[in-house]
This record gives sequence, structure tokens and C-alpha cells, in this order.
Amino acid sequence: MRPTAARLLNILVPVKRTVDYAVKIRVNPDQKGIDLNVKHSMNPFDEIAVEEAVRLRERFKDKVKSIKVVTIGPPKASDTLRTALAMGADSGIHVELEDSAPAPEPLGVAKALRAVIAREKEGVDLVIMGKQAIDGDAGQTGQMLAGLMDWAQATFASKVELDVDKKEARVTREIDGGLEELRCRLPMVVTTDLRLNEPRYASLPNIMKARKKPVEKVSPADLQVDLTPRLETLKVTEPPKRQGGAKVANVDELIAKLKEAGIKPVAP
Repeated sequence: MRPTAARLLNILVPVKRTVDYAVKIRVNPDQKGIDLNVKHSMNPFDEIAVEEAVRLRERFKDKVKSIKVVTIGPPKASDTLRTALAMGADSGIHVELEDSAPAPEPLGVAKALRAVIAREKEGVDLVIMGKQAIDGDAGQTGQMLAGLMDWAQATFASKVELDVDKKEARVTREIDGGLEELRCRLPMVVTTDLRLNEPRYASLPNIMKARKKPVEKVSPADLQVDLTPRLETLKVTEPPKRQGGAKVANVDELIAKLKEAGIKPVAP
């Protein structure tokens, strides 16, 4: 009996449209959120995820069959998909929301991604995504997706080594005490940290090619998921402005100032 050929890998990369990291954030007039009428771009951690997927295909060439990117957001989020396609992804899925729709929460996003994976006829072997989005800063979606799928997970990855034939990955992740190495079986979810790689700039020819790559549009109803937020934002305010410091002539004056501020010095 002739041995069957190993199935090629299919990679899914979720990406998010966020306020550009260089923009100064301002609270909107009704104090229910921030001013969104500013420059947006792809979440920086998601850029790292797209770059890593493209590098894996460059490393393993014909063993990675497809790189698909998916975003959940308003019509303008299609620009984020096109950026990912220009970086080297093959196709995209846009779970389109109305402009007035509130941003979905991590659990809703994870459920939508689970539904997207279930629709893929050829399956998904590896999900690579940013460890967090710089707007909500929750850092929960990857872990929730792995839990919903009952897949292995390796979060805060700073190095990914893949054995395509064995369907295994060796991931170095950053923890408080240093580095930890995990060995996981595919399918799995990997979330990317800053030191994993440096994303490439899309070249003009690739930007032009990205316009012709297929992007499928679906709605939350098509996926049979409810993205209605469970949490309500009551009020958003800017942090208090930092007060200027003062110089003191000696330790006695410092202690006196601390006492005036109601702070009791601790005896050595």
C-alpha cells in the first residue's frame, strides 16, 4: 500500500483595525469612548502574526498550502485585510459589522473565529494572532479560542519552530521569570509577542496584487453568532494630569513635606 501524502498546512490569521499606535488618544464628548475620527491601521501585534505566517511559508515553501486572514469590523476594516494580503496572505474573510455597531468583546470574537474555522472545508491547522489589541488591551481572545476549540495554545510567543511532517510546534514564550519552551501538537493557537519578528513593509507591486486577491464578506448572522456586548461602558475619562515635582534642600524638609501630604515615613 502506498503511503498517503501528509496534508498541507492551512494557517488562519485574525487581524484587527485599531486606532494607529502613534495617534494621541482623546475621550469623545459623550465620555462613552474615545474619538475614532483619527487614523487607523492594523493592530501591531497582528502585523507580527501575519509576518510570522508568511515567514513560515517561506521557510517550508510547498508545505504551507494557504494563509487566510480574517477581520471583524465595519466596512473600513477591509483596508486592514488588504494590508495583510499585500504582506503575503492569500485570501481574506471580512465579518462585516455596521458602522454604528459596538466593538465586539473577546468572547464574541472567539466564537466568531470558531465559526469561521468550522466553515473551512480544508480545515485550519494553525491560528496565529496578536497577543492583544492595543485598543481594548484584553489579551483574552487567543486563549478563549483555544478553549472553545479544545486546541493546544502557546501565548506570548517570541520564537516559533514548526515540524510540518510531525504536525508539531516548539514555541518559546516570554514569562515573568524569563523564557519557557512548549511543545504542542497541531492544530493549535499561537499568540505573538513583540520580539517574535519585525513585520515587512508591503511593496507597491504586492499592494497592487492584493487588490485582486479574494475577500469573502459574511455577517455575524451567517456565522450564527451574537456579537452583542455583555458589558456596558458607563463613563470614560482621561487620567488626571501629573503635577509638577518640587525640590527639597535636605532630608528634614522632605520628611516635613511627606507629613504635610499625609504620608508617614517608614522607619528603617
